[in-house]
Amino acid sequence: MTKAKTEKSEAKETKEVSEIEEKIVELAKKGMTSEKIGIELKKQGIFVKSALNKRISKVLKEKKHYVDADLKHIEKIIERLKKHISAHKHDYPSKRALLIEEAHYTKLKKS
Repeated sequence: MTKAKTEKSEAKETKEVSEIEEKIVELAKKGMTSEKIGIELKKQGIFVKSALNKRISKVLKEKKHYVDADLKHIEKIIERLKKHISAHKHDYPSKRALLIEEAHYTKLKKS
């Protein structure tokens, strides 16, 4: 290959890379986790790992949009338990479950 052709192909690849990264960030802004973003992009025929040579979570961390899926899930559980406890004040097993989930959340948040 000549030098001009390699420069054109590199420019095209960088354009594709930036487009894929923009799609990843756009889906993250909609509230999707990295796992869901991967599923959505595979449906569109985009394989991120082979195209970018890095994982979706790394791209999101670089762009400051990463949210840990485990933390997000535990936050939802805590919200549901708080809502339940506000309606059922004497449900002591649920209060204990809330304490355990909050401890789990803080433990994951530290790491």
